[in-house]
Formats: sequence, structure tokens, C-alpha cells
Amino acid sequence: MLFFSCTQPVTEQGEEPQPREQIPVLVTDSVTTLISDSGVTRYRIETPQWLIYDKTKTPFQEFPKGIYLEQFDEDLRVRASLKADYAYYNEDMQIWILKGNVHALNRKGEQFDTPNMNWNQKTHRVYSDSVIHITREKSIISGIGFDSNEEMTQYTILHPTGVFPIDEE
Repeated sequence: MLFFSCTQPVTEQGEEPQPREQIPVLVTDSVTTLISDSGVTRYRIETPQWLIYDKTKTPFQEFPKGIYLEQFDEDLRVRASLKADYAYYNEDMQIWILKGNVHALNRKGEQFDTPNMNWNQKTHRVYSDSVIHITREKSIISGIGFDSNEEMTQYTILHPTGVFPIDEE
């Protein structure tokens, strides 16, 4: 008769289990959720996968397969939208990091396209140090880096370039 013992716990696949800090407390697939404020629907979020890590030193949420967000007005018309291939939300700092094909549409109808964008909810600022293209009704503005209010209606483009129509009158 033989007896075997192990000094470390082993999973069925023969690997050591991951520390609790590295495992999401919640893994949700194919999510569509509405967020309301004072009984009024304000946002809709869609994502193929939503991971919540609450036992890390800095709790965070991750959207590894992308995110789509819509903001509604009081009549439930889409006021603005945001799409990214990847999103990360730092809960303590209240900062969103958006990466990969980030597209934002503000309430003026201006389209922002950039590979990376950050949104600081504490300071109410949206910013990036990446290439940015803003498509407006009659012009396209490009540059490297920008800083904006969180509604993306008042912004500064760093190192701007652009194509502007000239009114001959």
C-alpha cells in the first residue's frame, strides 16, 4: 500500500491555484445593462465580458472584449456614445482607461477617433496623448493629444493639424 502527500494544494489540471487577488469575483458574459439616476435611465452599457476584481490592492473592473456605452437624455434619445476594444476602470481613482479603436460621439455630433483615451470621473476630464481625429460637420481636425470636459464639448487639441473649408466670401 502506497501513500502520497502534497505540501501545496493542486488543482485538477495539476497547477497551483491562483491567489485570490488575481481571480475576478464576478465574470459576466454578454451584458446589456441600464443605469439610472433618480429613476431616470441615463446610460446603457453593452459588453461581451465584464470582470470585477474586488480583492486586489486597487479594486478594478475590466472589459477585455470591449465596451459600448450610450448616454440618454430625458426622452431616452441617445445623447452621446462611446465604443472601445478594451476598457479598464480603477475604482479608487475613478479613472477609465479605454484602448483600441476608441470612438466617441458627443451631443454636437462630433466624432472622436483615437487609439487610447482616459476619463477621470473625479476631475470630470477626458484626455489622451495619442493621435486624435475629430470629425465635425464641415471639418476634420487631427492632432496628437487632447484634453476635454467629460461631455467632450469643450476641448483642446495638442499639436493640431486639420482640413478646413474656406468660405470665399
